[in-house]
Formats: sequence, structure tokens, C-alpha cells
Amino acid sequence: MKTPGIRIFVMLILQTLWLGISHSADISSPKIDEEMLKQEEIFKSEGEKTPEGYVINRGLLAYTDALSQGFDRALANLGPKDRWLDIGAGEGQAILDYYTRSDDLGQPETPERRGTKAQAVAISIEDRRQPLWHRTAASLATNQIQYFFNKRMRDFSLDELGKFQVITDLLGGFSYTDQLSSFTEKVLQLLDLKGSFYTLLQDVKSEAGTNQPFYANSPYLTEIANADGSEVKVCSWLKSITCVEVTCKLRTDWKPPVEIYHVHKVCSGVTVPPLSRIKYGAGTPPERRFLLKK
Repeated sequence: MKTPGIRIFVMLILQTLWLGISHSADISSPKIDEEMLKQEEIFKSEGEKTPEGYVINRGLLAYTDALSQGFDRALANLGPKDRWLDIGAGEGQAILDYYTRSDDLGQPETPERRGTKAQAVAISIEDRRQPLWHRTAASLATNQIQYFFNKRMRDFSLDELGKFQVITDLLGGFSYTDQLSSFTEKVLQLLDLKGSFYTLLQDVKSEAGTNQPFYANSPYLTEIANADGSEVKVCSWLKSITCVEVTCKLRTDWKPPVEIYHVHKVCSGVTVPPLSRIKYGAGTPPERRFLLKK
């Protein structure tokens, strides 16, 4: 697209497409269906078949390094009546570290400290638990740590999971879902009033708009568009959700760069602007395009 005429022609085609689906459900096509099947294979992969970038054993130190400043303090301040949900938990190593390695939170580990920690719940598409999870669970009070799998976030009810004061997603569902608005709506439903959701996305247009796509001749991994084809930054979309306060920060020390998000729930009337999926390409994480519906 090296000439103005071609660019205008392509933009008109894209605008026609977006306008045509602005009030419809997600686009479905043989190509998208094929990509979704490929993504399922990634979720189920094990051993040498697991593609590069699909990490299932991140420890708590990776969380405190990657997520927004204040996450470690928020987690350390949780008490025995509080709850932490980790989405896309994989083997649940971060939760295991929370119970056995408080040094990752800047807190010395003592028997007294261990006995005052929050209940922790892990969610993963596949059951990735290792023997250490089962041994740790057996050494703690019943349901002190729990592990849910084989269901998407949208399929869990509030009765099943309950409310949480802290929710984390480190390259989990928020990065992989093809239903971004309904996923976010479910997370905020599970988040207690005054609670915090900590997450991030790789390779997106930052709030300041100072970065370019990481991969040459490729788009950003996650993109949102208005019906007229204009760009909507992920940070702007998050900030348009009612009853939340959102901070966004670009980190260029990651490759690809990431934008980290802290979503703080300040009232109960949450409304998430709906998105339709218009493209999905399997990957770790996948390439996604969404249309902001009016």
C-alpha cells in the first residue's frame, strides 16, 4: 500500500466491513474456526510439543516483576478472610510460592505469617498440577488452595468461585480469549468492591501511542477498532468501563514490549463496552482483532 489511492480504497473496504458487523455477533469463518482449533492444540500441548512462549510454570517472582507496582503489597496485605484468584495459573507455581516463599513479597516466612494468608484459587484450561501442588494442598486447611480447570471463565458462576480482593492474569485468559469484553466483564463480576485486577498484554498500542508493532510488517497482537475503522487503544477501552479506575504503563524492557494494567473496582455498577471478534490467529499469545460495538 504505497500510494494514497490504494490506501484510501483499502480503508473504504475495511470501513464497509466494520459498519456491516457493528451490530452483529462475532465473525465466524472457516479460517477463524481453523485458528481456534490450532489454539486448542496449544492449550493441550505437553512436553516437547509445547510451543515456545507458552509458559505454564511462572513463579511468584515473575508476577511481582511483571505486574503493576503495588501488586506485591496488595498480595502481602491480604489476610485469612481475603481471597486471591490467579487466571491462567498453569502449574499454580505462583500460588505455591505465596505459601512457601514469602520472600518474593518482601516478607519473612514464619509459621505465624503462613497461617494468616489468604485463600488462593487457580484457574487453568488444562489440569497442569504437579505433585507439589497436591502435597501443599494436603498440608493446608481444606480449600485453602483450590484449582479449577476444563472450563472457560465465562462458564464459571459467581456461586462456584465467589468474590476476590485480588485477581491476577499474567499472559493468561486476558491475552488469549477471543471474547475479550465478556471475559473482562466476568473478571469484574468476581472482583470485590475496592479490589484490584492486575494483568498485561504483549505488543499493543500503548496509551501514549509512542510504540510501533514489535514484529516487522505485522500488526499489534491485540487491536480494537471503531465501526469507522479508527483505532481504539486497549488502555482507552479499559478506561471506558464504568466503576473502575485504570492505570496503564508501557514496559519496553520486555521483548515484545508489554503494557501493564491495574484495574481498581470503585463501585458496583460495572458496564463493559462490548466487543466483537473479527480476527483470531493462533499463537503464544494469539493475534486478535476486535470491533467496538455501539
